[in-house]
Amino acid sequence: MSVSYDEYMEKYYQKAEVLMEALPYIQKYNRKVIVVKYGGSAMSDEELKRNVIKDVTLLKLVGFKPIVVHGGGKDISAWVKKVGKEAQFVNGLRVTDDETMEIAEMVLGKVNKSLVAMVQELGVKAVGISGKDGGLLKVEKKYSEGQDIGFVGNITEVNTKILEDLLENDFLPIVSPIGLDDKFDTYNINADDAACAIAKAMHADKLAFLTDIEGVYKDPDDKSTFISRLTVSQAKELISEGYIGGGMLPKLNNCTDAIENGVNRVHILDGRKAHTLLLEFFTRKGIGTMFFRDNDEDVLGE
Repeated sequence: MSVSYDEYMEKYYQKAEVLMEALPYIQKYNRKVIVVKYGGSAMSDEELKRNVIKDVTLLKLVGFKPIVVHGGGKDISAWVKKVGKEAQFVNGLRVTDDETMEIAEMVLGKVNKSLVAMVQELGVKAVGISGKDGGLLKVEKKYSEGQDIGFVGNITEVNTKILEDLLENDFLPIVSPIGLDDKFDTYNINADDAACAIAKAMHADKLAFLTDIEGVYKDPDDKSTFISRLTVSQAKELISEGYIGGGMLPKLNNCTDAIENGVNRVHILDGRKAHTLLLEFFTRKGIGTMFFRDNDEDVLGE
C-alpha cells in the first residue's frame, strides 16, 4: 500500500524528535561515570543480554563513562546442582563454602569474559576484571543476622585507581563481584552491594540496577501504585511503614545509601524489557523508578 510523501516523512521526523529529546541528557552526562548493575533474567536470555550490552555500548559511544558490575546467581546455582550440591540461602544471601566459592569464581569468570566479547564485538574496548584484580574490592567476612554463611564478603574498601586508569584509557570496565580479605582469602560479594560500593567510591552520577521488576510499587499486588520518582526521605518512609519487604528491601537500602554518599541519581529498571537503560536515561519521564536527594532542584523543576 502506497503512502503519501508527508506520511512517509512523518516517521523520520518522529525519530529526529526522539534524538533531540535525548540531546540534553547526553550533554548533561557527557564524561560522567555511570555504574550499571547487570543481573537477573536479562542474563539468562541471549537476546536481552545483547540488548543490554548494546545499550551500555551506546552510552559509551555518546560520551558516558559506564562501568558494568554483573551477577551470575542463576548460573552459579545451576553449576552447584550439577556437582550434586544444593544451593542454600540465608536471608537472600548464598551460603558459600569452599566448593561453592570455587564454583562461583569459575562461573563469574566465564560470564565476565562473555560480556567482554559482546562489547568488543560492537567495536568498544572492554576489560573484564574481578574485585581481586589490583586490590579493587577489599572485604571482611559478612554475617547474616549473626549466622555464618561462609565466604560471603562485606566490602570495606574500593581501590578506584584501576577503574580510573581503565576509563582514562577509553576502556569499558566489566567487574565480577569477587573480593579478597586481609588474609587474601577469596569471597563472593552480592552484586548489588558491589555496584553500590563502586558507585559511591567513583562518585558516579548514575547507578542503575537492572532487575526482574518494573520498579518500586507501594503495593506490589496493585500495578496502579507504581512510583516513578522517590526522594531519599520518601524511600525511608516506605521502608519504615512496612511497604517494602523481601528482596526489594536491601535494594532500596542500597539506593538510599548511594544517594546519601554522593551518587546523583539511582535507578531501578526492568532488565526483562529491551533498551530500558536508554529509555530511562534519554527520555523525560523514563520507565523505571528514579531515586534522588531531597530538594534536588534539577529533578523537582522538570
